[in-house]
Amino acid sequence: MLLLAGITSTAFAQVGSKEIKDTEEKYRPIYHFAPKQGWMNDPNGMVYINGNYHLFFQHNPEKPVWGPMHWGHATSKDLLHWDEKKIALYPDSLGTIFSGSAVIDQDNTAGFGKGAMVAIFTHHNHQEEDRKTGLHENQSLAYSLDEGATWTKYKGNPVLPNPGIWDFRDPKVMWHAHSQRWIMTLATKDCITFYSSKNLKEWNKESEFGKEVGAHGGVWECPDLISMKYKGETKWALLVSINPGGPNGGSVTQYFVGDFDGKQFKADDTAIKWLDWGPDNYAGVTWSNIGDRPLMIGWMSNWQYANEVPTTGWRSSTTIPRVLSLEKVGQSFYVASTVPKEIETAFRPLKKYHGGGAKEVSFEEHLPQAYRLDLKKLEQQAFKVILSNESGDEVVIGYREDQNAYYIDRAKSGKVSFNSEFAKTALAQRLLNNGTLSFSLYVDVSSVELFADGGLTVMTSLFFPNKPITKIRVVGDKKLEFRELSIAEFKK
Repeated sequence: MLLLAGITSTAFAQVGSKEIKDTEEKYRPIYHFAPKQGWMNDPNGMVYINGNYHLFFQHNPEKPVWGPMHWGHATSKDLLHWDEKKIALYPDSLGTIFSGSAVIDQDNTAGFGKGAMVAIFTHHNHQEEDRKTGLHENQSLAYSLDEGATWTKYKGNPVLPNPGIWDFRDPKVMWHAHSQRWIMTLATKDCITFYSSKNLKEWNKESEFGKEVGAHGGVWECPDLISMKYKGETKWALLVSINPGGPNGGSVTQYFVGDFDGKQFKADDTAIKWLDWGPDNYAGVTWSNIGDRPLMIGWMSNWQYANEVPTTGWRSSTTIPRVLSLEKVGQSFYVASTVPKEIETAFRPLKKYHGGGAKEVSFEEHLPQAYRLDLKKLEQQAFKVILSNESGDEVVIGYREDQNAYYIDRAKSGKVSFNSEFAKTALAQRLLNNGTLSFSLYVDVSSVELFADGGLTVMTSLFFPNKPITKIRVVGDKKLEFRELSIAEFKK
């Protein structure tokens, strides 16, 4: 066994100790966004302007459970440090404020003002008569002329009334330069409907997609249509969140790669592809007005147990923002997710080890609460990374060679009894089989995110240990031979 020392972080030990003493805050993340109080789920209206990343989100400010939806609001300059603002959009006579998107109307197509920030969202009416007819979800507008500080709802709402569909929500709007129109990608039952508009107010139906392809284990939600490049070729990726129906149970995001001509989306193939195989990444969509870097963020939870996780005063956080790119495996396109440079470089090296040669490598000294582990070019074999503490809690992230699959096992991770589904092991099928394994783990108090094989395989998982995770063991079936193993702490 190799023992790697030198991992003490006084600053983080103090922060971790302070947080653990406060039972209200013991699971609060350090570099992921979480609301100060109340509930959050889907990220909404992400838009970038004048150096600020705006994140709006589904929010119940009164209680840490799902309830009357508002749009919460936070901003960041670096994707790491978030400043929570006052609530942006409140429920009104047309209903609560469900998910949607935001754009910068540079040319004043809507008439609200040049450069207005325009939110397109679902009004969800809980009135019994509307629910009986299926007309309880409609698309509406609000606009801001001061970069999201204050908002005015459009007097002509809703701009896209419900045609009689029970699930009719989550508009993701983008400017389609070739056709010089706004395109809305909308979740409609268990498929997607595309609409177009010249002015954000009057919408025409263009086409539907998905009735005969993809996973249909549950309702389709929070779609996103993204233009992407691969070696100079323009392709389109369509993200679709589905609940339930994930490969490991509950909610998940699937995607399709194909072509979009301004009217129709056509997928290259009908294979089911998952953006993140872990149990805790849902409803992820990308920022608008950000140029050619598709940057996505998701909700880090699962509808199987989101209302029951053992936090108090607040519930839920976001994932790490992720840069999406196209990669080709064989003849098929896949969407890879990698960590943006802003986050990747926000960690200070603690320890590096080269070579290997033992079956186990242990980091026994006190770990910070927020860190990254990188393992590069490990000779392909079954192995596991065990995150543990003095209470015996363990989160196990590993690779099964016989299945060519990564996994996360949180059965002994601490508090798991709040829901019968939480302790189940999540499995992620690997796309490559090239003789070596390379991956990064991003750990933040009560979550771990695995980015493997250049982001082709990604897994996100929550865990709730009884005491802070302070130890790491890397254990192989045989001698661990690798190029480099390292740990870096988050520079707060």
